[in-house]
Amino acid sequence: MPGVFGLVGGEEFRVRCEDMDREIMAASGQSPANVVIVPTAAVTGPAKAANDGATHFASLGGKTSRLMVLNREDAFNPELVREIEGAGVIYFTGGNPDHLLAALKDSPFLEALLRAVEEGTVLAGSSAGAMVMGEMMRRPRLGGWVPALNITPGIAVMPHHENGNPAETSRELQGQMPDGITVLGIDARSGCLGSPGNWKAVGAGNVTVYRGSEWKVYHPGETLFEPV
Repeated sequence: MPGVFGLVGGEEFRVRCEDMDREIMAASGQSPANVVIVPTAAVTGPAKAANDGATHFASLGGKTSRLMVLNREDAFNPELVREIEGAGVIYFTGGNPDHLLAALKDSPFLEALLRAVEEGTVLAGSSAGAMVMGEMMRRPRLGGWVPALNITPGIAVMPHHENGNPAETSRELQGQMPDGITVLGIDARSGCLGSPGNWKAVGAGNVTVYRGSEWKVYHPGETLFEPV
């Protein structure tokens, strides 16, 4: 779908995320950017996650708010759905990707998110928040790969990739990775900003792209691969 997305590898709202998050806000075209923090995935501490995000983006010059959509019931609440109106950036925190996926799938809140993206809102997420945006999620305990929200078709995100060995990861993925899926191994405090087929590496670390039997490491500021 058209739009700009920020896929972050984890450890959001911390030191060395500042430049990346300024780029995410700038992509909204708003000044100051209206940043809405959604802590659905942060099942063990959603209030803290939302407050951390709001404080962080406010320190960077953003106008921030917290949207406490915490479960599937909330994702069907019309009052909460309306609160994304006017957002320049909607940012999903990290946490539990399975809970986040179950809460949002086929919900009015998701429908409103997609409409907002079509109208220019930047949709960003860290770790679990990035994973659910892809077409597939890698969930070994659930049998391997499961369908995600498919907001960014052809993409799967492996967060917290800073300690990974790309050669070993590539070997593991071969024979497991679904056909047509490009896997983005994203370091913590790092991300991909753009849209499917046209991503830029941002943040403090690197992004490793796995396509079939090939892999390549990209550094901040580099275009990940040519548009398709």
